[in-house]
Amino acid sequence: MATPAQWIAGARLRTLPMAIAPVAVGTAAAFGLTGAFHWVLAILALLVSLLLQIGVNYANDYSDGVRGTDDDRVGPLRLTGSRLAKPSHVKAASFICFGLAALVGLLLIFGSGVWPLLLVGVAAIFAAWGYTGGKHPYGYLGLGEVFVFLFFGLVATLGTTLTQVHQLPLTAWLGAVSTGLIAMALLMANNIRDIPTDREVGKNTLAVRLGEHAARVSYAFMLGVAAVLPVLAAPSNPWLLLTLVVLALSVAPVRRVMTAQHAGELIPVLKQTGIIAIVFAALFSVASALPFLLA
Repeated sequence: MATPAQWIAGARLRTLPMAIAPVAVGTAAAFGLTGAFHWVLAILALLVSLLLQIGVNYANDYSDGVRGTDDDRVGPLRLTGSRLAKPSHVKAASFICFGLAALVGLLLIFGSGVWPLLLVGVAAIFAAWGYTGGKHPYGYLGLGEVFVFLFFGLVATLGTTLTQVHQLPLTAWLGAVSTGLIAMALLMANNIRDIPTDREVGKNTLAVRLGEHAARVSYAFMLGVAAVLPVLAAPSNPWLLLTLVVLALSVAPVRRVMTAQHAGELIPVLKQTGIIAIVFAALFSVASALPFLLA
């Protein structure tokens, strides 16, 4: 029976920056438009994002575990694959997280009045489960990065902004794309590490389909574009040049991804990419706030 510490490990806390970053960026874009901070709506959006991320982590643990994908792998603890928890319990944990995300999401929609997001929220839950769950999981077809970009980039960021200001300024779109690219990069690093085992079990992730070299190059490309993209809005807010700092932070993980010889060498890259996501969100937030604070 899994201990509380093992359940926490199974939640994969290192992936949570991918849930925090889009809400921070979306809130910053809203603040940059009006100068007002809607903290209640921001907290609700953050809770939805965190619950969905933890839910999808447990869902992946369950689905990959029952398929045997995690029987021989390098990386963080898997509750189902390691036989520490019953598959039904891990599945239930994912559904509990999805249910709580739905309830909080309803509060967010009610508080903001943006009712079309109800359909988006339902789609997000189905997408979270369908990554590795169901008869035709899209994560096994090389579409994982696409859905991560859509839901932990565009949907999470733009949805946050929309609930707060009912508008989608250019900065929100640029921040959303950048956040989505960083999330894609984290998943790509994870999948590069798992190429040998994924290929054996027929899990054709984008990394498997691209091949090791192209997958490694794509990781560097994603981070580079994410850092530079907000600069397109610099003519209206020069402080957005701060996001270029991410280029310097990306050097170490990119070098490791490009030169790693063994799967274990890529494990620290997941943490480093998560840090990059948080730093990007922080820099974007500061850049969005400074014009108002210095006025």
